[in-house]
Amino acid sequence: MIPVLDEKDTLPDLRERLRGALSGVEVELVFVDDGSTDGSAELIAGWARTEPGIVLVRLSRNFGMEIAMSAGVDHASGDHVVLMHADLQDPPELIPDMLAKAHAGADVVYARRIGSDESRVKRVLATAFYALMRRLARVPYQGQAGDFRLMSRRVVETVRAMPERRRFLRGMVAWVGFEQVPIDYRRAGRRSGRGASYPDLIRLAGEAFASFSDVPLGLATFFGLLVAILSATGALVLALLAAIGAVNASISVWILVTLLFLGGVQLISVGILGRYMARVHEQVLRRPLYVTSEVVRSGQAQD
Repeated sequence: MIPVLDEKDTLPDLRERLRGALSGVEVELVFVDDGSTDGSAELIAGWARTEPGIVLVRLSRNFGMEIAMSAGVDHASGDHVVLMHADLQDPPELIPDMLAKAHAGADVVYARRIGSDESRVKRVLATAFYALMRRLARVPYQGQAGDFRLMSRRVVETVRAMPERRRFLRGMVAWVGFEQVPIDYRRAGRRSGRGASYPDLIRLAGEAFASFSDVPLGLATFFGLLVAILSATGALVLALLAAIGAVNASISVWILVTLLFLGGVQLISVGILGRYMARVHEQVLRRPLYVTSEVVRSGQAQD
């Protein structure tokens, strides 16, 4: 299953490398177009109309990578489902090794990065993110594992049954459990196409922490308690200094400063709580995760 966003230049090479890596294996290639504007969807649709085993799921607009991957999971029909991106940063040649581990009993085989040819900034941010996830998240730690992974059918069906609206798919798969084993590889640099921007990556990290950790709520409570203790201590010290004549500042000034500081703390806490409440609100709306404009499979298109 392959989400696609403006990857027209890499798609032919990806198809050829998948054919070579999976020669002799019966496969179905499910491409999910997430609102491409460079002709990627039309290219895949042409393949799907003339070649068996290629499926295009075209979303009606750009819904984001996590939703596109969820759409692919919904439409994949194999006993094992491999999730990978179309940018060739994750090598298709690793899939046979994943299948071997799956046939040996693994339900999930996740590709763990032991190196990367990406920019230094991205490597530093990724390392920091995975370190925080290891300490804060309530899911098994899988090292620097991205979305590239193989899932058994029972894992796929379990993930499909999970009702989250804001999704962090790799965390959801890790949360499911069963036997999950790593396979190490070095990730290539991006050749072309439109990758996730830094704001998108930061937003995804926020969704990951909100989905699998309640530490931000605990931090807000701790910070509020700490400020309350410091404020009470400061008020006591101020009262003692005023009693011995060591300070001449008006008490109203200190009260005003204290109220402003506590007001800032309250706004921080309300902002964190508001993020969780927004997730509850979106869950209650129960809108569909995505809308497809067409599905092209084995020579036929379905609206």
